[in-house]
Amino acid sequence: MKVGVFGLGYVGAVSCACFAKLGHEVIGVDVSELKVKLINDGKAPIVEKDLEEYIAEGRSKGVIQATREIEGAISESSLSLVCVGTPSQLNGSIDLSYIYGVVGEIAEELKKIDHYHVVIIRSTVAPGTIRECEKLIGTISGKKVGEDFDVVSNPEFLREGTAIQDFWSPPYTIIGARSGKAIDLVKQLYIGVDAPVYILQPEESEMIKYANNNFHAVKVTFANEIGNICKELGVDGHKVMDIVAKDKKLNLSSYYLKPGFAFGGSCLPKDVRGLSYRAQQLDVKVPMLSSLMESNEYQVARGLRLVQNEHSKKIGFLGFSFKADTDDLRESPVVTLIELLIGKGYDLSLYDKNVMLSKLTGKNKAYITGHIPHIGALLKNNVEEVLERSEVIVIGNRSKEFSDLLPKMMHNKKVIDLVRLDPDLTSEGNYVGICW
Repeated sequence: MKVGVFGLGYVGAVSCACFAKLGHEVIGVDVSELKVKLINDGKAPIVEKDLEEYIAEGRSKGVIQATREIEGAISESSLSLVCVGTPSQLNGSIDLSYIYGVVGEIAEELKKIDHYHVVIIRSTVAPGTIRECEKLIGTISGKKVGEDFDVVSNPEFLREGTAIQDFWSPPYTIIGARSGKAIDLVKQLYIGVDAPVYILQPEESEMIKYANNNFHAVKVTFANEIGNICKELGVDGHKVMDIVAKDKKLNLSSYYLKPGFAFGGSCLPKDVRGLSYRAQQLDVKVPMLSSLMESNEYQVARGLRLVQNEHSKKIGFLGFSFKADTDDLRESPVVTLIELLIGKGYDLSLYDKNVMLSKLTGKNKAYITGHIPHIGALLKNNVEEVLERSEVIVIGNRSKEFSDLLPKMMHNKKVIDLVRLDPDLTSEGNYVGICW
């Protein structure tokens, strides 16, 4: 295919070289005369392993050219890749002026062509940018999105120093699009790249690069804070984190990376508080670790707000033990939510097949009687009693019996799901998810 690449900085130069290597004809566009000249001379505008060899090869085969003129890159191509910068502004927001400037120029050129064209945003942009670009192109060109053109989110995952290698073996290829026609064209662009392809909504795709990079920042900060504590204790922080990283079942896995309600139980809250206190004793600042409990409490507050938004006082809870198929109530965030609602005068009905007041012993019994001393009056013997007495149902854990009943509940009750019983449901109609 013929591809236009707008912006010959880091992402654009690597994209030019690698898409040409895949066999596409690439026209690079940049306002910098120097960058254009370097590429046309078979040289790289940036220092990156193997990049200059790729560009020289592409020039010798006649599949790479660079220009300052936008017209040819549009009239002769079916795809335009926007790779311009999105720098930070003083208030922390990103500057999208370069994106909108290039997209506006592309829109002017789309007036002159009579074939379908796809604009691909490779730059890191805020969620909602694709939709704004669609509006901008439609307004300027007079053409219709989905018929004459489409705008697609296609974030890059290139690291400086290993960008060529990362292009060929990324973790995945993300295509955020609303049009099947656009998806098919972008898929063709990546034939030969060793990576699974995921088709998402543009807003989801735009958010992924932010989620990835913030997760990387979290990991670096976490390792540093643990390492700082270790240093003061005379412990080798690298040895500690090396062993932490060997746990692929929980630590380096998707297990805890599911958005939902707050964490709880007998271990996590206790150990988070314990380590933060030890750091304080050592006079070591751990801002991220110290913020964990505050963030967790905020998630409980969000759950409370969801209930309050329903403007009903009759609330039923299905499952309130810390985890499904257990009777562990210690620091259950659902119990905390129940306690808050009782204090605000709500009429509650509770059901959890594993929590029978007569059978609770030890710390579980002490915890529940200390937090909800009149739980006996709220507990019901079966789900049907809760459904009969309640106008809003809150799902508190992932018990299978609740999954089986979910379609029935949604028919005539408002359901607030804190655990995502059905991965295919998002907030709509009588169903409300806390993070989806």
